Amino acid sequence: MFSRRHPYLFFILTFTAIVSCFVVLLSLIFNIRPTRSEFMIGDKVGIIEVSGVIADSKQVIRHIKEFREDDTVKAIVLRIDSPGGNVGPAQEIFQEVRKTIEEKSIITSMGTVAASGGYYIAAGTSGIVANPGTITGSIGVLMAYTDLQEIFKKIGLKSIVIKSGDYKDMGSPMREMTDPEKEILQDFVAQIHEQFVRDAALGRDMDPEKIALLADGRIFTGEQAKYFGLVDRLGNLEDAVSWAGELGGIEGKVSTIYPSEEAPPVLDYLLESSVRQILNTIIQPRISAKYLYQPGE
Repeated sequence: MFSRRHPYLFFILTFTAIVSCFVVLLSLIFNIRPTRSEFMIGDKVGIIEVSGVIADSKQVIRHIKEFREDDTVKAIVLRIDSPGGNVGPAQEIFQEVRKTIEEKSIITSMGTVAASGGYYIAAGTSGIVANPGTITGSIGVLMAYTDLQEIFKKIGLKSIVIKSGDYKDMGSPMREMTDPEKEILQDFVAQIHEQFVRDAALGRDMDPEKIALLADGRIFTGEQAKYFGLVDRLGNLEDAVSWAGELGGIEGKVSTIYPSEEAPPVLDYLLESSVRQILNTIIQPRISAKYLYQPGE
């Protein structure tokens, strides 16, 4: 009877109950998952995974510091499977890597893709191992914005902007970009690109001019990257672990360890993620520079 009188309310209550059960189930799963063992004996190689689009650096940096300060971890492997991402986080991870290799070797193991910002991070490590078919390279900077003028005209919305300077709303999706604005952004992209080339050359101990010739955004296979000196060896994760173990002075079979995970309650995590996503949508820059490989764009 209730469902007939109030069908929408009934649907909302039912949906809420289902979501609540799902959240509780996830909480149980996350809370009982195994964490890093603190009782592993002997020297080890720490493995840190860098996967997906690089939007934040905090977790990777925390894991690098954790292994750097752990005397039983003699070397580190960065398992990179990422097309890159935001410039700032990639540069922060690169800097932490450079700081760490002064104390411990870090070897990169490239997965399916380690391009753009993924390669940027890899370039800072002590050595790079890639699969023959790994997608890598894509050395360059991407900046894009969406022009929504026609859509807003059709729905009858008009943007009114009050600004303190001519370029304060540069990149607004509500109007066409002017030639001076395009020139400013092009210069900005060129500077970020130069930083990529400079840091990659520093990390790889290569001539910046040689890197610059390869830094036109093209992608390479792992084999091609090795030929051009962007990668040191061809192999898989186990090969990278073995190499790291050698550099760390580990004899015999190399034991590995992953960072400890501090899993927050799932409900808190979901709420925090949702709020963060909404805020990012509202206040994030309309355009931003990225070290990102985006096929088809």
